[in-house]
Amino acid sequence: MKTTTFNITGMHCASCVVMNEKSLKKVPGVTEASVNLPLKQATVTYDEAQATERDLHQAIKSAGYGVALSENQPEHADSSHLRQMEVAIAKSRSLVAIILAVPAAVVGMSGWSFGQELYGFELSMWLVAVLSLVIILYLGRQFHLGLLKEVRHLSPGMDTLISLGTLSALGYSVWAMTAGENDFYFETGAIITALILLGKFFEARSTGQASAAIAKLLELGAKTAHLIENGEEREVDIGAVKAGDVLLVKPGEKIPVDGRVVKGASSLDESMLTGESLPVDKKIGDDVFGATININGAIEMKATKVGANTVLAQIVKLVSDAQTKKAPIQKLADKISGIFVPIVLVIAAGTAIAWYLASGDVSTALINAVAVMVIACPCALGLATPTAIMVGTGLGAERGILIKNGEALEKGKKIDIMIFDKTGTLTVGKPTVTNIAPIGSMDETAVLQLAASLEKLSEHPLAQAVVKAAKEKNLSLSEVYEFQNLAGKGVKGIIDSVVITIGSPRLMKELGAATQAAEAMIQDLEAQAKTVVILARDNKIIGLIAIADTIKPDAKEAVAALNKQGIASAMITGDNRRTGEAIAKELGISQVLAEVLPQDKANEVKKLQSQGQKVAFIGDGINDAPALVQADLGIAMGTGTDIAMEAGNIVLVAGSPHKAVEALYLSRLTFKTIKQNLFWAFAYNAAAIPLAALGLLSPIIAAGAMAFSSTSVVLNSLRIKKRGARF
Repeated sequence: MKTTTFNITGMHCASCVVMNEKSLKKVPGVTEASVNLPLKQATVTYDEAQATERDLHQAIKSAGYGVALSENQPEHADSSHLRQMEVAIAKSRSLVAIILAVPAAVVGMSGWSFGQELYGFELSMWLVAVLSLVIILYLGRQFHLGLLKEVRHLSPGMDTLISLGTLSALGYSVWAMTAGENDFYFETGAIITALILLGKFFEARSTGQASAAIAKLLELGAKTAHLIENGEEREVDIGAVKAGDVLLVKPGEKIPVDGRVVKGASSLDESMLTGESLPVDKKIGDDVFGATININGAIEMKATKVGANTVLAQIVKLVSDAQTKKAPIQKLADKISGIFVPIVLVIAAGTAIAWYLASGDVSTALINAVAVMVIACPCALGLATPTAIMVGTGLGAERGILIKNGEALEKGKKIDIMIFDKTGTLTVGKPTVTNIAPIGSMDETAVLQLAASLEKLSEHPLAQAVVKAAKEKNLSLSEVYEFQNLAGKGVKGIIDSVVITIGSPRLMKELGAATQAAEAMIQDLEAQAKTVVILARDNKIIGLIAIADTIKPDAKEAVAALNKQGIASAMITGDNRRTGEAIAKELGISQVLAEVLPQDKANEVKKLQSQGQKVAFIGDGINDAPALVQADLGIAMGTGTDIAMEAGNIVLVAGSPHKAVEALYLSRLTFKTIKQNLFWAFAYNAAAIPLAALGLLSPIIAAGAMAFSSTSVVLNSLRIKKRGARF
């Protein structure tokens, strides 16, 4: 299976989306097809054994639309270029239409006469007729071409309504002229077309603002780099940089690609990545990321990731994917749009018949039917969901919150409880040894040396803390044989022909080691929020090591913010209950899930779900992956190197627990905006169609209202930026 994204030209309403999706899904081998109206993009998953990209493009062309391809630009960049062209074309068409419609309206509505005739008709009438023909048939040709597409595919949409409405006014007026009637509606069709074209321009410009996130992200990247080769520096294009190259970054410059500092030290502004404004100190051995800004010191770095593998490229891809994928609620709106237009056509026909029977006046019947068709265009329905998702995901990316899809936003608004994994989420994840307590004849140095010899083969953060403490004292470590990792409990191995074990008090009890003599000391240390590991030789305890992890500065604030929003919080940890409860008490967390093995975290999530609770789980995305997938909403803590983690619906680049609270707030805000957009789009049609059918709404007012409804939906979506910035 392969997934591809390409740009579609010629789309401008929800019906275009439905028609293109239908065409794509008819291609053999296509399993999923999603078309995004604001982005003008299609994302298709298909079986390469049954179909090719050319088949997909042909399906779009057969539906009457075009495919825009660029070999030199990524899809998102090309899409941005297409939107700029769309705005420019919409602007020129609407401007010319308004310029021509003003004299047509003034002359036509005022009955102004030039006092001269041509072929038996007032010259002023010829002027109105010609101007209207140019506006309706030439400047508004996109609607009539769209009508032909929709009729051919038996899928009436916005173009059908606008085209039939304006052509009806034009056709009746031509007939009235030739039949010697006095009622003409040339200017009505012209003004309707001009107003709708003006609305399309405002809509295109506003939608461009809503989808600006990707363009802004692309602009962040450096364009050149200082390559150091054979001791000499030369400037090269960013595309020429390869992994392994050594680059010089001067103060004030952007880091060109992802890499590691090999010389010098500096402070970096990583706000574009994390959303945090405070500079981050960097020294030899530290990772640096492309597009972040070097503030004060010159550094040399070794490139580790370039091109599509950089963090910035991964973020752009995630945001682009999120904006293309549909939220479940949007699929419902698309279905409604698909059946909405045929219903409107029936109402318009019924309106015309009813008015003709009631008044006997063809012009009255026609004009009210035109008003129904024009007012009912479903443009706002097609824009309601995707524009809000675009703005929400874009704002999230700016603040270091990467939302993978619209479904994640929908899930985020339903959360009842958030479970925090302790290590690396609520705590810094870099524990340090605080106490060494020998039991028996060994001293502290001997206990630490023996423990570190065993722990050096483990990747666990607690093990690394023990090894670090031994290195700081320059202790030489012993050789270990038959090393075993006892997942979630400890490690064991043979040193100098003796079995050495280090692990949790629970492990020692399982091994039958007597812990009574050390129980009081263990309880005292655990009450101080320290994790105690026990060192045993041949299952006999010879020492205790207490390890503490620093709580993240904003962890307490995050828990308080959740409580304020009515969301419960819980902490899950492999630590014993006393240590877990001590940390939870400090943070204000009421529920503690302690002594949980990594493989059992998903089961704890299931237990809460079985009680009817919607659960968000936040963890580091490595041993927490099963729990992240099991949760209703998985939030993975990014480290800058694993942005594109598969586990988790949301990735937090900064690794800050408060960002998880922001993510939930942004989810609720975005979904609330989607509901507002859909409500007003439906309410507008529900209220306006009866008014038009009753003759209380002229076609010109209807055209202006229709254009305003689409623009207002986009503008309401843009409010997410302003409201989200307050949090």
